[in-house]
Amino acid sequence: MIANSFEYSAPGSLKEALALLAEGAKPLAGGMSLIPMMKLRLANPEHLVDIGRLPELNYIREEGGAIHIGAGVTHFEVESSPLLLGKCPLLAETAAYIGDIQVRNRGTLGGSVAHADPSADYPAALHALDAKIVLTSSEGTRTLSTEEFFLDTFTTALDPGEIVSEVIVPVDAGLTGTSYQKFLQPASGFAIVGAAARVRQEGGKFTMVRVGVTGLSGNGYRARNVEDALVGQDVTDANIKAAAALVADGQDASSDLHATAEYRAHLAGAYTARALRAALSRSA
Repeated sequence: MIANSFEYSAPGSLKEALALLAEGAKPLAGGMSLIPMMKLRLANPEHLVDIGRLPELNYIREEGGAIHIGAGVTHFEVESSPLLLGKCPLLAETAAYIGDIQVRNRGTLGGSVAHADPSADYPAALHALDAKIVLTSSEGTRTLSTEEFFLDTFTTALDPGEIVSEVIVPVDAGLTGTSYQKFLQPASGFAIVGAAARVRQEGGKFTMVRVGVTGLSGNGYRARNVEDALVGQDVTDANIKAAAALVADGQDASSDLHATAEYRAHLAGAYTARALRAALSRSA
């Protein structure tokens, strides 16, 4: 199917783009989600503003003890960034799981985050990283936590005229281990279930645990019950298994042709345990 007619603008600056968005236009970055939706007539924007080529949104830099990533950075650039590989490997590892090489070369971090697909990979990692999402409009900027930003299926805290302009992730201490583990749908590459873990240990006990989950329910979430069950506890496989078994508690697990709700909940526990074990092995 062919998309409906629309006006296309390619502004030369972020300021110009935001002015057009304030008038009701819609942003276009990599187009990996929006263009297929337009072809299916599930989205019918009258005016698209191409923000994918703006240099003001394309950077990865360390600043003030954190790494700032422009929304226009592609998945491949996240995957291959020497800075991220060295100081935030969880995000680079997660990006490497996204789609195929064509998607990773075209799709953008900001576009994926703004789309908030319930089976997307980034939300799990961003929850585990305590990341911050920077939103920008012609009126200014605001910074939200991931739990404030991701609200529901394809639903975020973005207001009309706003874009995701930047993602901020921490630079962790050397003894922090991370891992993203994913059970994927082979055709699309989306996560049937994905789990991201970030841990620190000291004296044989867990001192910090963060777990993010995607694919299980209507949106990615931070599994605080798993975290609480492990912090201060002995670093043992039995404790990991017991905590991971809690990951689906309180969640409305999705059921579709790929997996029943019961199977998804089982996978969530198994992949959370895998992520925790892998992260632990990298924390020494």
